[in-house]
Amino acid sequence: MNGVAVGVLIFLFLVVTVLGFAAARWRRADLASLDEWGLGGRGFGSFIAWFLIGGDLYTAYTFIAVPATMYAGSAVGFFAVPYTIVIYPLIFLFLPRLWSVSHRHAYVTPADFVEGRYGSRTLGLAVALTGILATMPYIALQLVGIQVVLQVAGFGGSNGFVKDLPLIIAFIVLAAYTYSSGLRAPAVIAFVKDTLIYIVIIVAVIYLPHKIGGWDHVFSAVKTSFDSFNSDNSKAIAAGQALPKAQITPPAAQWAYMSLAIGSALALFMYPHSVTGVLSTKNRGVIRRNAALLPAYSFLLGLIALLGFVAVAAGVKVDNPQQSVPQLFENEFPSWFAGVGYAAIAIGALVPAAIMSIAAANLFTRNIYRAYFRPGATPAEEARVSKLVSLVVKLGALLFVLALSKSFAINLQLLGGVWILQTFPAIVIGLYTRWFHRWAVLLGWAGGMIYGTWVAYDQASPTQSHFGSPLAVFPWTDTKVYIAATAFIINVLIAIVLTFVLRALKVADGVDETTADDYSADVGDVGVEPEIDPHRPAHA
Repeated sequence: MNGVAVGVLIFLFLVVTVLGFAAARWRRADLASLDEWGLGGRGFGSFIAWFLIGGDLYTAYTFIAVPATMYAGSAVGFFAVPYTIVIYPLIFLFLPRLWSVSHRHAYVTPADFVEGRYGSRTLGLAVALTGILATMPYIALQLVGIQVVLQVAGFGGSNGFVKDLPLIIAFIVLAAYTYSSGLRAPAVIAFVKDTLIYIVIIVAVIYLPHKIGGWDHVFSAVKTSFDSFNSDNSKAIAAGQALPKAQITPPAAQWAYMSLAIGSALALFMYPHSVTGVLSTKNRGVIRRNAALLPAYSFLLGLIALLGFVAVAAGVKVDNPQQSVPQLFENEFPSWFAGVGYAAIAIGALVPAAIMSIAAANLFTRNIYRAYFRPGATPAEEARVSKLVSLVVKLGALLFVLALSKSFAINLQLLGGVWILQTFPAIVIGLYTRWFHRWAVLLGWAGGMIYGTWVAYDQASPTQSHFGSPLAVFPWTDTKVYIAATAFIINVLIAIVLTFVLRALKVADGVDETTADDYSADVGDVGVEPEIDPHRPAHA
């Protein structure tokens, strides 16, 4: 354990802890309201939203997993860069519509919108459960990111409790200030988190290559290392017992690369924590400006990915590729700056973990608790339930990390991407048309969920029997594509066919409580200011 590095890590962690609790006093709001606690009062401007949404999407696990994939020799890992670029023109189109209809009808979650649009409480429940299921392993992976940093920093040993104690303390602090301050806490901490990450990455991509011989040497060393691995393991690769390493995506994997990028782009803003950040903004213009400015994070992500190659060239040796970047910082940076790097990753986990737990809690409160158990719940009661559920969600994620293997958490996150994309027809297509029959949308969702889960379970890898890859052969071809994309196609086809069938049979459809004007309304328009109605009628 390096005392200086650990001291810097602890100091910066204490700084963000103070900020997290102080955020409760920001704007002197009454946090006994779900709008204030769970959506920050729906009043964040462009500057705050840029940090909040960026801090929400680019997580500690991104910092760990993307370069780890490159370090392990899978060039497909670069798919994260184009997918975070592809998504922003899409959100420029549909998220302002979601913001408008949500503000006019006081929707707090995407499932609220689906329930109101299709007149179906059951379809809203399906979207809510999908969001919670997809979010839980995502939170767990943030804790895995913190755990990896703590291990490299020297918090290890054979005593399990002592080894896990720093992670438990971090969890308690995160739970406490999220309960106290709601969405305001990650909004404030996001300033520190993103500033640290930008500083660390920019210094890393300038200082580290220069120290080890320049970028030419980095790429040359990576090519030599990967070619040597492929030569030494040619028999195992031919037998499917190992995967070849490559700097550039080979032709056989290009459809996989493309489908991963497009499918992940479509799924990114279906996650409830992404929607929570968007609905916290004060007007439609904030969303559009952020869609134009957020690609700056994509540039940063490309630099982060290259650190995996830098770790190879620097001779970093770790059993777990996820430790490659923290170990690179440990080996090559001065002790004090290594501590800054550790803090950037650890704090980078706190912001998204807080937002994710809030989003999952809001889904439970609005679309399960209020919809099925307490239709007349007051705003204060909703806020109280969400606060308690956010603690339960984080505790579940912590137990998940401590009790189960990290590979299991990664496997479930693979399923999370498959699952959450199946809500796209109900949410995004629903923003533009009400043509789909509500039961057709529900059965399409079910078909995509069943197919995606079954196929993902059936994928093996050289190290595990199930959930071994996000890719599977597209039906009736030899080409591997992203499982979520295939499940999404099946989902939409089922919804189209059954809509024709159900309309031909004249099966009753739900009542749409929205109007065309709702989707273009902005602050100042008549009726756009949200007024929470605890007695909103429940749908079938």
